Amino acid sequence: MQKPTQPEEQPNNPLHGVTLKQVMEYLVDRYGWEALGRRIPIRCFLYDPSVQSSLTFLRKTDWARKKVEELYIHAVKRKPTPRP
Repeated sequence: MQKPTQPEEQPNNPLHGVTLKQVMEYLVDRYGWEALGRRIPIRCFLYDPSVQSSLTFLRKTDWARKKVEELYIHAVKRKPTPRP
């Protein structure tokens, strides 16, 4: 009998175990829709934005999802700036 395999750990992958929804919620909390739309100018961020509409678009559009994931990785690796 085989033992169930453990999910492979990826300590150097900041996206491991993080859902696209969590990524979007983090970015919206950190930047807001307006700044997100400036950084990644896609329609679902600029006009009547919502997490759900963005998820639908990003799941179908690889190039846009890649840009969002890159921004998330950059944001997570950056140390937060202290607010006065």
